[in-house]
Amino acid sequence: MSEPASSSRRTLFKRMAIMIGGLAAWRQARPALAQQAVSPEAGPQTVRVMRPYDAETPVREFTSYLTPNHRFFVRSHFGPPAPESIAEDNWRLRVGGLIEHPLELTLKDLKAFEQVTIAAVVQCSGNGRAFHRPKVPGVQWERGAVGNAQWTGVRLRDLLAKAGVRLNGKHVQLQGADRPVVAAVPLFTRSIPLEKAVHPDTILAYEMNGRPLPLLHGAPLRVITPGWMADSCIKWLTDITVRADEAKGYYMQTAYRVPVTAIQPNSGLPGTSMVPVEAMVVKSLIASPAQGDSVGRGPVTVQGVAWSGDVAVSAVEISFDEGQTWEQARLVGEDEPYAWRQWQFVWKPAAAGAVTILCRATDATGQVQPEESPWNPSGFLWNGWDRVAVTVAL
Repeated sequence: MSEPASSSRRTLFKRMAIMIGGLAAWRQARPALAQQAVSPEAGPQTVRVMRPYDAETPVREFTSYLTPNHRFFVRSHFGPPAPESIAEDNWRLRVGGLIEHPLELTLKDLKAFEQVTIAAVVQCSGNGRAFHRPKVPGVQWERGAVGNAQWTGVRLRDLLAKAGVRLNGKHVQLQGADRPVVAAVPLFTRSIPLEKAVHPDTILAYEMNGRPLPLLHGAPLRVITPGWMADSCIKWLTDITVRADEAKGYYMQTAYRVPVTAIQPNSGLPGTSMVPVEAMVVKSLIASPAQGDSVGRGPVTVQGVAWSGDVAVSAVEISFDEGQTWEQARLVGEDEPYAWRQWQFVWKPAAAGAVTILCRATDATGQVQPEESPWNPSGFLWNGWDRVAVTVAL
């Protein structure tokens, strides 16, 4: 059903008010922010926004299976909380809502639960937003707002079992310690269905790649929902609330939602049902050679990564003629359920000149990475063919 014009206008005005409020908050906070240095945890990254620090990983770093902590992309709405507020002596995790036994846990209490380690891709919902046409507002992520890491922590379901979820508990709300500068800007609050919360692979992570979770990545605790986009992987976690319904508020009911059916660009606000961003879609990237590289007569090893949420990647194909013909790449390395799969293709260029290398992945359900993603007003879930232009110098 089409959304009434008055409702569309109200939604638009609400979005504008939130953006204006955020701008006002940034202006008010500029003197304090100017004193903050970018964290030394930030490695060789491509900065998209300085305040808060949002940066993506150069795709050449994805020739390795695990993305190092200091090179892993960084994304937040407000920046990390004050370190003293999440210091181990001060930090507590509260579990409440529709449960039988409210909990308040220290980090030591949390580590008494069974420890698990899972390799999983974490990807910003807006990764690739810059490639949508026409362009959409938001951080103009290109290819590197994604990474693959080993996450160590405890199962969320173990905490919920100890708390005792009531029969009417259907959703689990997640809240971190990060806060906007002014109260007029909504908190970044999200929820996930109970089924995802109690999945044995949904964890609360306190380590990343075998080291304590870095501040920029959610220390001391963040949620990892393997196979789902990073908007549900709440950082700096402090509160878990079991609810009968989805979390309220802007970041659940308005933001991070996509249309159920395709809509046309410039058609106004979507007139279709909107659902939360959840599972990742099949996608692949070329890590080497890099955009603009010059390569010799070969053989040239073209390599990259591919993933598809909680579904295995079954194939990666390469094209050198704008998708007219495709050749099979070789899947290599580790094959774990939620991690990306590395791939390689040995190329022997036939002639000198400019060449565009394309790649596309297929997952075990038969879903194929499309040439372009369906347009949506927030630029989420881009998974169009990856392309890298190089020059062959024979």
